[in-house]
Amino acid sequence: MLVGGPSFWFHELGGLPPRRPALTGSLASDVAIVGAGYGGLWAAYYLKRARPDLHVVVLEREVAGYGASGRNGGWVAGEVSVFHDDATTSAIRETVDEIGRVVTTEGIDCAFHKGGALAVATNDLQLGRLRAHPLARGAAFVERGALDARVRIAGARGAVFDPHVARVQPAALARGLADAVERLGVVIYEGTDVTRIDAGELQTAAGSVTARWIVRATEGYTPSLPGLARTLIPLRSTIVVTEPLPAHVWAEIGWDDAELIADAALSYAYIQRTADGRIAIGGRGRPYYWRSGHDQHGEVEAWAVRRLVEKLHALWPATRGVPIAHAWSGVFAAQRDWAPTVAADPSTGLAWSGGWVGEGVAATNLAGRILRDLIVGERSELTALPMVNRAQPRSWEPEPLRMIGTHLVYGLVDRADRNEEHTGRASRLYPIAKLISGREAE
Repeated sequence: MLVGGPSFWFHELGGLPPRRPALTGSLASDVAIVGAGYGGLWAAYYLKRARPDLHVVVLEREVAGYGASGRNGGWVAGEVSVFHDDATTSAIRETVDEIGRVVTTEGIDCAFHKGGALAVATNDLQLGRLRAHPLARGAAFVERGALDARVRIAGARGAVFDPHVARVQPAALARGLADAVERLGVVIYEGTDVTRIDAGELQTAAGSVTARWIVRATEGYTPSLPGLARTLIPLRSTIVVTEPLPAHVWAEIGWDDAELIADAALSYAYIQRTADGRIAIGGRGRPYYWRSGHDQHGEVEAWAVRRLVEKLHALWPATRGVPIAHAWSGVFAAQRDWAPTVAADPSTGLAWSGGWVGEGVAATNLAGRILRDLIVGERSELTALPMVNRAQPRSWEPEPLRMIGTHLVYGLVDRADRNEEHTGRASRLYPIAKLISGREAE
C-alpha cells in the first residue's frame, strides 16, 4: 500500500507534474490570485472569460491542485454549509451542471459523472436523522428494497437520494482547469511562496507583485499568512482507495450507476466508485495539527487507515479480499461559524473566498463566478447571495484551546457513534460536541 504522495488521484496521473516556472522578479498585474487550487483557478477562468483584456496571474507555492483540490473525495455536491436558503440552494445546484459544461467545453478528462448521491442509514437513529435533515428537502427517500436494487449495502435501512451531485477525479479536474486557464492567457507561477498580502501588493522571495485586485484563495493554508492565523482552521481528512474490484465482487455489490455514497453515522464516511472500478472511502483521521499546521506530503496515521478499511468491509463484506492500494490525507478549512464567505473590497482591492467545510469542489466554482462579478463591478443574482460580503465571524480560539477543542470534539463524536450503535439510543455526547464546536447546522 502506498501512503501519501500526496494522493492516489495524482499517482493515477503519473505523479506530481513538473512545476511551471516560478516567479523570478517583481511584476505588475491587474489581478493577482494567491493559490492554484480550485478557488484560485475558477476565479482566474471566469475573469479571463469575462474580460480577456485583464492581465491575470496566479501564484502557487507547490503545483496546481497540490492541496485539497487534488486530495478530496471527488464529490461535486450541490450544497453549501449553513446556507440552505432558496437562492443559495438553486445557485449551488446549478453549479454542478456548470462544472459539467466547462469540463465538456474545455475537454477536461476527469471522469465527471452526474449520478447523484445516496446518504445511507444503517440503523433507526440514522434513518430518523436523514428524514429530518435540511438537505433532504426535495430529495427522494429510497426504501430498503429499492436501495438494494441500486447498491447492496450491509445493514442498510434506507437512503436519501440527492440528484444534484457528480463524481470527479479531483487531480485531473485541477490539472485540466489549470491548462484551460493558461490557454486563456493567465500566467501560473508555481514554486512561488507568497509570504504576505497587503492592499495592492503581495510579497514573495523573488519579488513583489502589485495589482489592482489581489484574490486570496488559500483555504486550509491561510493560517500561514501574517495576520490570518486564526481566521480559518485547517481540519484533516483521510482517504483510502482499493485496487480495482474483480467483476464477481461488483456483481455482488451492484452500484452500476456509480452514485456517490455517504453513510449517515455521526462520524460519517464519503465514498465513490471510481471510473476504473475501485472504491475510494474517506472520513475522519487525526483532526488537527498544533498551531494550524498541515502535513508535508499527504501522510496518514495507520489507525485512521484501519478505521476506514473496517468501515469499507462493514458496508460491503465482499471487499474483504480486495487489497488497499493507497492512503493519504488532506485539509479542509472552516470559519468559526462553519459558514463560507466570498468577499471583495473595492477600497482596498482585496478579495477572497473560503471556509467551504469540505464542500468546495463545487462551491469554489460558484465563488469564482461571484468574484468575477464583484471584481468587474457587476451586480447579479450571485452577488446578492447571503455568503457574499457578509459580516465576518469571530476568530478561532488561541492555542492550546484550538488543539484541545478539535481533538475533544472529534473524540466525543466518535464515542457518541459507538454508543448509539451499541444502545440504539441517541447519545448525549453528540449535543455536547456540537455545543463545543459551535456547529449547529450540518
